[in-house]
Amino acid sequence: MKPVLSILLITSAVALGACGQTRGERALTGGLLGAGAGAGVSAIAGGSLLTGAVVGGLGGAAVGALTGPGRH
Repeated sequence: MKPVLSILLITSAVALGACGQTRGERALTGGLLGAGAGAGVSAIAGGSLLTGAVVGGLGGAAVGALTGPGRH
């Protein structure tokens, strides 16, 4: 059950990482969502919350900065 929940959290963070109009906004929202998802995954896996938040935040910021604005 833990791997499924982890995959869902990561997928949600990546999907929402593209929210925002500018590259900076997308990096910020991606970083915040990634940090939350990383901390959540670490809590489930029994790891360090701080490490999970940092790794998730960096990954989310990178994904947010590298994606284009969504088309609605």
